[in-house]
Amino acid sequence: MTETDTGHAHSLWVACVFTLILMTTVMTLWHKIRGALALLGILVNTLLLCLPLYFFALLRLVLRGEKAQVVLSRILVFIAETWIGINNAIIGLTSQVKWNITGMESLDRDQWYLVTCNHQSWADILVLQRISNRRIPFLKFFLKQELIKVPLLGLAWWALDFPFMKRFSKAEIEKNPSLKGKDLETTRKACEKFAYFPTSVMNFFEGTRFDAEKHAKQQSPYKHLLKPKAGGAAFTLNAMSGHLRNLLDVTIIYPPEAPRSLLAFLGGAMNDIDVIVQQRVIPAWASEGDYESDPEFRARFQQWIGELWAEKDALLTSKMDR
Repeated sequence: MTETDTGHAHSLWVACVFTLILMTTVMTLWHKIRGALALLGILVNTLLLCLPLYFFALLRLVLRGEKAQVVLSRILVFIAETWIGINNAIIGLTSQVKWNITGMESLDRDQWYLVTCNHQSWADILVLQRISNRRIPFLKFFLKQELIKVPLLGLAWWALDFPFMKRFSKAEIEKNPSLKGKDLETTRKACEKFAYFPTSVMNFFEGTRFDAEKHAKQQSPYKHLLKPKAGGAAFTLNAMSGHLRNLLDVTIIYPPEAPRSLLAFLGGAMNDIDVIVQQRVIPAWASEGDYESDPEFRARFQQWIGELWAEKDALLTSKMDR
């Protein structure tokens, strides 16, 4: 090959690399544009459906009879499920995800479920809503009390009977012992409405989104998961007073090379998503003990959650490390 040929070959190689980079940049920009359009659509949908939601929530404040409360609560859930359905349609248009979902076949809208999932992205909640909407009872989350101040959504969560928790620190309880157990008592009272009709309660056992830094800092024994916070699950089961008898253990697997941002999901960068749902029976003892005060119960509960998490990690390893 002559020097001229070498120069031409080098120029061609540079041109190809530049073109590839340009294409990647354009695609990334296109993902962002599509993601932004999806967010705009979801915002408009939220604004429109918050109006009837607030109306029926106010009506429920006025009509205090049990029958009226149940009927109006069902109307509120119908509005929320409609909101999710429209969001799903919007996301379907912009993300064009290929869904691979297993384990949803035998689920029942007349059952109470505790739902947990490996937590990697803000998109996880949208994925869970996508697979569960009108397949199981409406998903509800335990929320920090401060979140009621979130514009639009805070009041919507209140209207939909999402339990707002006020957790007290050890220092606060030591300073004022009367606060001990108040958080559980308040949350249990908020959950009393769940007895009227089936409900699904969502709890991310990890408590925060997975990333390599957190994984290393925790020295997690799991390859693809953070350590589960068993106390949160125990708190939820205790607060629900035995209503939660079934655990839906959801495992979400995003494409390994895809970014984990919400915009990436909405814009289509996560183009292939696997969701594996495993239904498990919650042992009766798991909702009957005192996690904070009973060390024997705490150890047993932690062992149970640890076994679930080890199995989930093995599943993730088998799917992601192929």
